[in-house]
Amino acid sequence: MKEIILIGGGGHCKACIDVIETTGLYQIAGIIDTKDKIGEKVLGYSIIGCDDDIPKLSKTYNYFFITIGQIGEPKLRRQLFVKLKTLKLTLPVIISPHAYVSKHTIIGEGSIIMHHACVNAGASVGENCIINTKALIEHDATINNHTHIATGAIINGGVIVGENCFIGSGAVTKQMIKIQANQFIKAHTIAT
Repeated sequence: MKEIILIGGGGHCKACIDVIETTGLYQIAGIIDTKDKIGEKVLGYSIIGCDDDIPKLSKTYNYFFITIGQIGEPKLRRQLFVKLKTLKLTLPVIISPHAYVSKHTIIGEGSIIMHHACVNAGASVGENCIINTKALIEHDATINNHTHIATGAIINGGVIVGENCFIGSGAVTKQMIKIQANQFIKAHTIAT
């Protein structure tokens, strides 16, 4: 198994750990968080450093994954993504074996497809995205970079979701609409 470093040790990290463990593809070598948390554990995995340690760790590890969640502004996730790419590190696509992802989709690097999500044929998910538990991305929908589709949200056919968006839990979009970049769609909203 390939060793991987996770960045961010909060609640989203726990959900990501569960998905990563079920894939059987990666061994979690440690977690990056704030300096005051070094030495603590998240689901049995040690916090081994802070953001300042990433360049040093990049000399030993090639695989990194951003496990900081995103509610609203994705600024921190975006900054970390750029930092990791600048260091020429690999940010894999993580797909839960309990999700359905059509072979006719494109998933960008550093994105995660969580348990029981569905990404249908012709859909495309950009880089550094979160497609959370039980989210549905219908046929021919486009999810642009640094966007979080929250739990149980439904993105209907042909919808384009701009960069840096957050689509809340249980939100539903009408088909074939465009959601501009940097939008925050509240939970259980119907976007038309």
